[in-house]
Amino acid sequence: MENNNIIEIVDFTKKFKNNVILKNINLSIKKGKCYGFIGPNGSGKTLIFKAICGFVMPTSGYIIVKGKKIGLEVDFPEDVGVLIEQPGFLPNYSAFENLEFLAKINNKIGKTEIENALEFVKLYPYERKKLKNYSLGMKQRLGIAQAIMEDPEILILDEPLNGLDKDGVKIIKNKLLDLKKKGKTILLTSHISQDIEELSDYIYEICDSNLKVLR
Repeated sequence: MENNNIIEIVDFTKKFKNNVILKNINLSIKKGKCYGFIGPNGSGKTLIFKAICGFVMPTSGYIIVKGKKIGLEVDFPEDVGVLIEQPGFLPNYSAFENLEFLAKINNKIGKTEIENALEFVKLYPYERKKLKNYSLGMKQRLGIAQAIMEDPEILILDEPLNGLDKDGVKIIKNKLLDLKKKGKTILLTSHISQDIEELSDYIYEICDSNLKVLR
């Protein structure tokens, strides 16, 4: 693996019974760049993100993250922040309480980092409102806060702008651009091509089990 490649996807194929979802996918992800993925629902965008995280194993091929083969040398890659589908937050807890609970899993950060992550996405750290009373957009911003709170080197964000209003989209776009300037490696999907074009250095389309380079 070249030094500037932080993720390598090699001959990755995934089948469910006789249904081929992804076939012979090869991709090198450079450190400090943003990669955007587009494609129709069910094309495999979320699946390839799950595979990078170790949540799904390939039928054939392999994935290397930061020099370690997923499923062989490590089950879950280190230093990765993830937003895939709706996180399993606790509805009767506040935003801060939810992140505090999740932070205890790795025990790498404290209250200050949680506060900073919430402020980063324009949520108030000590607002006592329970999550069940949050709008879809507020929950989405909390999901992004959860992904970034441990200051990971790699961010994997599946539809991070989904459910956000116009102001929310602008806030998160600017924050993602800030993170890219700081050298973070970002992988994201969106069903809005303009968002992908504005944020991404490289753009790929997943369609008919294959990966196509668009930019």
